[in-house]
Amino acid sequence: MKHRRKIRVLVVDDSPLYREALARGISADPNIEVVATASDPFMARDRIIEFEPDVMTLDVEMPRMNGIEFLRRLMPQYPIPVVVVSALSENVFDALNAGAVEFVTKPDWKLERGMEYLINELTIKIKVASAANVSAWKANAANSSLGGDRINADSKIKVIAVGASTGGTEAIYQLLKSFSRDMPGIVIVQHMPPVFTRMFAERMNNTTLLEVKEAEHGDRLYPGRVLIAAGDTQMRLKKAGGSYAVECYPGEKVSGHCPSVDVLFESVAEAAGNHAIGVILTGMGRDGANGLLAMRRRGARTIGQDEQSSIVYGMPRAAYEIGAVEKQASLNAVSQAVYAIVNGR
Repeated sequence: MKHRRKIRVLVVDDSPLYREALARGISADPNIEVVATASDPFMARDRIIEFEPDVMTLDVEMPRMNGIEFLRRLMPQYPIPVVVVSALSENVFDALNAGAVEFVTKPDWKLERGMEYLINELTIKIKVASAANVSAWKANAANSSLGGDRINADSKIKVIAVGASTGGTEAIYQLLKSFSRDMPGIVIVQHMPPVFTRMFAERMNNTTLLEVKEAEHGDRLYPGRVLIAAGDTQMRLKKAGGSYAVECYPGEKVSGHCPSVDVLFESVAEAAGNHAIGVILTGMGRDGANGLLAMRRRGARTIGQDEQSSIVYGMPRAAYEIGAVEKQASLNAVSQAVYAIVNGR
């Protein structure tokens, strides 16, 4: 029987305590091998060249050079899947923007089983990252410009629904920053823990032309507004008179997730039918595939990110394979495809 090669991991953290705990913890998984550790980015650079790891775990707060600056310098020269290990802060989004694939948050040492939870999460994220495509960083892929075409006021499209997971925060940012203020209302599920969804929404609100907020029960949807589902909360679209609003509620995981893309997409299919566009972006797994198919069957237009531009071509692939995706496009072309549909082209 042929054995699959272990995932070779470099652990980078300035704390000897954390470095040892992380290395020992993830090494317990039979599919992971810690090939080296490093206490700062300069040592990490040398370890990368020497050991050629498959994945690197990276602390953000380090002396001499922080993890974010290290990523900005590293990725264009030596793209490698990175899982950031960080305290709870917006630094996580700076790291994702700089090229990190995933993140986990450091627990309070005083919390019972906090470290055990971290190791379990990190092990999962390392396996996800090992399948990530980060080659686009080598080419320094061009970003779409801020703001795009004007929207046809008579467009029948009233709702744009977006689902994403691994690699999705940067993909969503690239998409939203290309949209003008008069874009139809947008609802989004991005797999992310509580607190981070609020921070992500605030970040999008401050860096795009749109009004972006973490969704609350009863929030209305209107042109130029983006509602992002809160972590651990399911979000559904419903008709509200002549417009739309969202229902937000704690619920069981669907398709392995809460919030679930399938839950959102299925509600959009029911509430908006052919007045909607569904967009499925990079992510691990198949959440959103069945919901996008339901949208297409109800007359919605559907777009899937292509394999070449996806960090992880899991969710878009699953949707494409069951016939849910009408059009595949690179990340940079997704916004153009949305504009074309909205404007009836």
